[in-house]
Amino acid sequence: MKKTLTTDVSITIDAPAMVVWKAITTPATIKKYLMGTTVTSDWKEGSSIGYTGEYNGKTYHDKGVIKKMVPENTFQTTYWSSAGGKEDKPENYNLVTYSLHAEKSKTVVTLIQDNIADEKEKEHVTENWKGVLGKLNEVVENE
Repeated sequence: MKKTLTTDVSITIDAPAMVVWKAITTPATIKKYLMGTTVTSDWKEGSSIGYTGEYNGKTYHDKGVIKKMVPENTFQTTYWSSAGGKEDKPENYNLVTYSLHAEKSKTVVTLIQDNIADEKEKEHVTENWKGVLGKLNEVVENE
């Protein structure tokens, strides 16, 4: 098995974990911070999750499976991107984990994504997640 890379990005949001959890599991709110993406799921472990939208003029249909949901603590899914140029097969899926840690009235959100092929992809993925978490922070703190 080839070695793959992982990225790990964190942000502290000035809101309780309950509010942050709601933001990462509510499609209307997700659309505000995840580049206009429409997310569909029944939000249960083992269920599919779909992401559709348009990025740089191209339509995408990404997907995965919810692996773990622990309210106000952990949201974990597999993830495959139609725009990633990789075949839709298990070894090409990433595991994306949002971990929430309450600190008084704030919440530290850490996002980890695995199965990254090389340093160039890691840099791209890391910058993407920094932007997403920054936007999540804006949305949560301003609603």
